[in-house]
Amino acid sequence: MSSPTKVMGVLTVGTLVVVTAYTAALGSNGWLWFGWVVLGLVTVGVVTSRSST
Repeated sequence: MSSPTKVMGVLTVGTLVVVTAYTAALGSNGWLWFGWVVLGLVTVGVVTSRSST
């Protein structure tokens, strides 16, 4: 796994932690979860494209 891919993975996990903390403290926000899902899908796409080449 290359360095940019690792950074994206760390960013995705970190964002999940932040969104979860926000939800626990202030209540759910659909847009935050939607954004996290999009970020997660982009990360999965990058990981699969890097590993297939």
